[in-house]
Amino acid sequence: MGPTVVSGVPTAAEPGARDRAATWAGQDSPGPPAARRRGRRENLAGLLFMSPWIAGFLILTAGPMIASLYFAFTDYNLFDAPKWIGFDNFTEMFGDARWRHSVSLTLWYVVVGTPLKLAAALGVALLLSQKRRGQAFYRAAFYAPSLIGASVSIAIVWKAIFSDDAVVDRAQRLFGLPAGGWVGDPDMIVYSLVALTVWQFGAPMVIFLAGLKQVPVSLYEAAEVDGAGPLRRFWNITLPMISPVLFFNVLLETIHSFQIFGSAYILGGAGGTCGPADGTLVYTCYLYIQGFENSRMGMASAMAWMLLLAVGLVTAVLFWSQKRWVHYEEASR
Repeated sequence: MGPTVVSGVPTAAEPGARDRAATWAGQDSPGPPAARRRGRRENLAGLLFMSPWIAGFLILTAGPMIASLYFAFTDYNLFDAPKWIGFDNFTEMFGDARWRHSVSLTLWYVVVGTPLKLAAALGVALLLSQKRRGQAFYRAAFYAPSLIGASVSIAIVWKAIFSDDAVVDRAQRLFGLPAGGWVGDPDMIVYSLVALTVWQFGAPMVIFLAGLKQVPVSLYEAAEVDGAGPLRRFWNITLPMISPVLFFNVLLETIHSFQIFGSAYILGGAGGTCGPADGTLVYTCYLYIQGFENSRMGMASAMAWMLLLAVGLVTAVLFWSQKRWVHYEEASR
């Protein structure tokens, strides 16, 4: 009786059939060389798809960063060849009273504007997290300023609103407050800049809304049964549960505050001043003046790298502090 064959595969009835079956089954499976070739093809395809991003990063990001680091130690005016001067730009920078003013004004803006913006975003998010009619419309309406608030046209409109004898000025007169326009007052113009920033609370508001949706309702119900009031529930339940979202918003908005430029430049009237008596001379505004109005690109590069170091330091401090006030669900398990 001959060997039993099923679909061309020898069965175990034939002597040595197991070895031949294993050999037959392995003929179509790729060996290690074939697997390596397939892996190389997949890596090549991945690099091919990533090549536009890689080229853009090297040409538009990494290249200019390396060039600016070199220019920071040179005297460069965009027209003549850069001349190496070592740390002279940094020495002059630290001794410049106008630079120190821009640093102090930027820090004041970050410390005041960022908390106010986040407080407004969280407050509106708490209101919109409750079910009510027209909820989608209200969310879109409150988010809209974040889409258009950073534009030059809105900054021009904002400047007109806070100008002398404009809407805000007339409202102040109705309540017996001193008038004269915020834009023309060196001490008040920065407050109009903060008001414009707070008005653009839509983006962090949406993030807060997403975080509030993740808080279990059962926690509020249990706290209410125990007699906890609204403030107690907010402090002991809402804030700890959304602390990761709060940390993300604090980090993001702090970095954005350090980078403010367009609205400060427009509200200040441009022209190399950035506000009356440098009232809106934030750091990036002075950086722009040094680089593009004074044609001191070396100094501007040095200022840019100081800003990068400052933002990196603040970011590191925020990440270090999160261990004390940010509560992650995985950490409690």
